Amino acid sequence: MSDHASAPRLDLRHGSGRTFVHLLLNTLVVAVMNFTIWFAITFWIFIETRSVFATGMIAGIFVLATAGTGVWFGSVVDHHRKLSVLRLSTVVSILFYAVALVLYVTAPAGAFTDPASALLWVFVVVVMLGVIAGNLRTIAMPTLVTLLIPEDRRDRANGLVGTTTGVSFLVTSVISGLLVAAGGMYYALLLALGVLGAALVHLAVVRVEEERVVTTAADDPGGVDLRGTLRVVRSVPGLPALIAFSCFNNFLGGAFMALMDAYGLSLVSVEVWGLLWGGLSTGVILGGLLVARIGLGSNPVRILLLVNLVLWTLTCLFPLRSSILALSLAMFVYMLLMPFAEAAEQTVLQRVVPYHRQGRVFGFAQSVEQAASPLTAFLIGPITEFAVIPWMTDGSGARVLGPVFGTGQDRGIALVFVACGVLGLLATLLALVSPWYRRLSRAHAAAAPEGAGADEVGTSPAPEVEDAGTIAPQGAVTGQLPPA
Repeated sequence: MSDHASAPRLDLRHGSGRTFVHLLLNTLVVAVMNFTIWFAITFWIFIETRSVFATGMIAGIFVLATAGTGVWFGSVVDHHRKLSVLRLSTVVSILFYAVALVLYVTAPAGAFTDPASALLWVFVVVVMLGVIAGNLRTIAMPTLVTLLIPEDRRDRANGLVGTTTGVSFLVTSVISGLLVAAGGMYYALLLALGVLGAALVHLAVVRVEEERVVTTAADDPGGVDLRGTLRVVRSVPGLPALIAFSCFNNFLGGAFMALMDAYGLSLVSVEVWGLLWGGLSTGVILGGLLVARIGLGSNPVRILLLVNLVLWTLTCLFPLRSSILALSLAMFVYMLLMPFAEAAEQTVLQRVVPYHRQGRVFGFAQSVEQAASPLTAFLIGPITEFAVIPWMTDGSGARVLGPVFGTGQDRGIALVFVACGVLGLLATLLALVSPWYRRLSRAHAAAAPEGAGADEVGTSPAPEVEDAGTIAPQGAVTGQLPPA
């Protein structure tokens, strides 16, 4: 507790802290709107087509696009002023939503009821491109934390970023349902255009003092530069292992994506399940606020692994009995601790990665980590339905485990959760005793604070940045958008 007690408090009332609050609230409003559109089109397409396959395709489009664009988006963040990136993200979303609205109002009657309709999928892709453009903000915000917040308070600021995610989840499904019920996608798109337009106006009056912008140089040729990004990742002791660990966690976490709704709906009605998740989302909000209040201490790498130790232990325990109470308690703790894990990873990257490379490294990490979940989701669903559930219903598993564990569909799903929990627990324990954990902890402790803090804007960044490129004066053009 001494680390938490001695750490300075996060002051958001003056200077760059106040600017950070403006950007955080702007990002919150835009995130709520983008998630609302995502949920709305998922609800709407099921109502129109009654196709589960179609709704699954929307989730697949989002996750695969997120994984595929992460490194490119990161290069956009690295080579442009961060405030300009936020504005660009908003403008691109507005353009796609405007095109989608035109398609929606001009489509012939019944054009969207056939899941095989080409016009339907053109409409879906256009809408989802507007949502995915918001991922530029996801990558830009951690770099803005580096720029605006002093190094010893960044963990707390990262907690506030996590809180915005919780607020988004809490209100999004309710807003989406009401909008779709009132007028399909028409009111949802109309509201998105209005809200994002207001957010763009707000960004026009916000000022961020980005007096030092790293230009491209001999070892930073501009563009995506995946090879250079990999070189930076490999140069930090233990960082490849951290990204690999997060990727493996997401690989196992794909089981939650594929099976959690089916498991929950086997215990309660759909109405109760929806309301329950609205309540559980408050855990993310509280967790983010808790990180902002107490911080992460001197070793966020250790916090990341300890949080995973708790989460995978819960995953082993809650499925042991078919109980909505056990599931709810476990998921609330899960939601409460997730901001600690996310803030810990961001805090480590902000310290050990040179500022001029942070966008690409954050984007690379996002791509690698996001790519794992859909792979598991696509694999675990069929395996559970066609192998594990029959085995636990009337197969040898039911005969051997049934007297203790129970039998049937929900017990088959529960067994998959237990297996994932055991694998995750073993991976976390191995990580805690691994040399990579110790190397990354030492690298984090030894690293010079990266980027300009709130009290240091315009001062020299860490030496790595000076070696990597030249410094352009304020207002200089530092590069064009890299090719896709």
